[in-house]
Amino acid sequence: MHPSLGLFYAFSVILVIAAMGVITVRNPVHAVMMLVLCFVSSAVLWILVDAYFLGVGLILVYVGAVMVLFLFVVMMLDINVDTLRGGFARYLPVGVVVGAIAVAEIIAVVAGGSFAGARYHNAAAGAGYNNIKAIGAQLYTHYVYPFELASVILLVAIISAIALTHRRRGRRHYQDPGAQSRVRRAERVRLVSMKSEERS
Repeated sequence: MHPSLGLFYAFSVILVIAAMGVITVRNPVHAVMMLVLCFVSSAVLWILVDAYFLGVGLILVYVGAVMVLFLFVVMMLDINVDTLRGGFARYLPVGVVVGAIAVAEIIAVVAGGSFAGARYHNAAAGAGYNNIKAIGAQLYTHYVYPFELASVILLVAIISAIALTHRRRGRRHYQDPGAQSRVRRAERVRLVSMKSEERS
């Protein structure tokens, strides 16, 4: 067996196990960490098929930025795990059907020999062809407007996450600097007249 093929199967198994862990673990933080493992395994699979840009981008963007944001939101929000798990049995048949369809599609692709030439090389471009340079040229010329639109959507998602994290709660106490600067001594200090004590 070729070493790259062995790595492909090994990380594929890790990816499937981690994906199962995302939907089965009870702790939301553990689910996020399992999703990070899914992204890392997927990045290795992309690199094995010479898609270096997608592999490195998956690690830098999703593992390095998006998942840190997800982890921050999950840890800051008050998530009721019992409520989330309550509808698991109700949606289980639909999940099983969707999963079976996905597995059937994967088996059909693998059995059809589509991965036989997965290591793609542009022979017409020559030996000095760089897929990262080609993707960058397409991204910042023909697809610059969709790229900017995706950036705006991500910015809105970040602002929404911050707004959800800092939503108002009744048990919290907030400071009003304007009211603090307008305070008077009579509102904060009370003079009490007491008789002096006599020494015995």
